[in-house]
Amino acid sequence: MAAALGGLGLLQGRVRLAAVAAAASPLSRRLVRGGAACSPAGRGYSSEAKGEEELRVRYLDDENQGIVVLGLNRSHAKNALNKNLIKMMSKAMDALKSDKKVRTVIFRSEVPGIFCAGADLKERAKMHSSEVSSFVSKARATINEMANLPVPTIAAIDGTALGGGLELALACDIRVAASSAKMGLVETKLAIIPGAGGTQRLPRIIGVSLAKELIFSARIVDGEEARAIGLISHVVEQNDSGDAAYRRALALAQEFLPQGPLAIRVAKLAINQGMEVDLVTGLAIEEACYAQTIPTKDRIEGLLAFKEKRPPRYKGE
Repeated sequence: MAAALGGLGLLQGRVRLAAVAAAASPLSRRLVRGGAACSPAGRGYSSEAKGEEELRVRYLDDENQGIVVLGLNRSHAKNALNKNLIKMMSKAMDALKSDKKVRTVIFRSEVPGIFCAGADLKERAKMHSSEVSSFVSKARATINEMANLPVPTIAAIDGTALGGGLELALACDIRVAASSAKMGLVETKLAIIPGAGGTQRLPRIIGVSLAKELIFSARIVDGEEARAIGLISHVVEQNDSGDAAYRRALALAQEFLPQGPLAIRVAKLAINQGMEVDLVTGLAIEEACYAQTIPTKDRIEGLLAFKEKRPPRYKGE
């Protein structure tokens, strides 16, 4: 499917699926070589990373081929978001969005007991006010890039996710958390507000009134309460390895792998765009997106596989 949906007047040129037809970029290949040694839950990592890397990018292989794991790895700072980490995340987004081999992206922490503590306040304290604005803008743009990845994204929250850390998770399509995890947008405690999408994404996920309550109070909720209010999709009991949410996220990603990759990308596009407009316009967006799947080889393969009573062999074409 070579046509980019961004060219459709209906979508006003805002969204494109160039990634569907693009080959893996040189940057993504470098990131593969920089992958990390796997934990017991992550068998099948393609390569090994240096321990000092603050963001570990892992392309899984074997039965998990197509799943990419991004691991936050700033243990000394509770994975707080600093300039370097944001820069690394932005580069990773550039690679992932143009790699047609990527099927699902999982965001997790490599640090036990913590997902992301938010902005690096020690670094922030040294910034001039003009630098703060620039940093927040870059962080917001990077998290927006995450939200706009053309493939499904899952946040595996095995520990504390506060402020910008929760905003990162909110930008993912699906959130999974351990029952012991702690989550909250706590910026009002510091006399600021969420600045990386939290005031916009949280109300869309859990409703306006409850989002206001949580932001106004800077309240922190655990995994069970987060599931009850719809902040996360799945809650799991933490295990001895401290990676229960990651294991659940990996199982979800495995459910996506057998499906048509182009169909999933177009479905995500239709849902994301449709949620921002009225129903009539949303249905028109769905119609336009559906039309993009009709001329694909994958659609024909799906019909043949059904007729021949065998699993389909999709190639993303």
